[in-house]
Amino acid sequence: QVQLVESGGGSVQAGGSLRLPCAASRATYSRSCTGWFRQAPGKVREGVATLYPGGTSTYYADSVKGRFTISQDNAKNTLYLQMNSLKPEDTAMYYCAANPWPLTCAGIVSIASFPYWGQGTQVSVSS
Repeated sequence: QVQLVESGGGSVQAGGSLRLPCAASRATYSRSCTGWFRQAPGKVREGVATLYPGGTSTYYADSVKGRFTISQDNAKNTLYLQMNSLKPEDTAMYYCAANPWPLTCAGIVSIASFPYWGQGTQVSVSS
């Protein structure tokens, strides 16, 4: 069992930046397919970014490409989402997710593929 805990959310003005850490309870990320998702009120949860096992490659949704960066620090068992040039439409609850036994990891991986999830951290961007 792996516990994931997000932090770093908050309220910022448009154009600002936030970094969201996601700490794992044990060494997980080096072999895992990992992702960040978000869910705005009244909307379905959507994939934002994927990091392939070993941090070999990344994939971003078009809405965040060029502004968000997913990364990991295996020594700290922590996954990150660096968010720059934030927009009001980025307002949502953000969740990290991990699959330590991925059969595949490409593009924005489906929600059902991730057995481990964090509790979420709220990001609010004002105009």
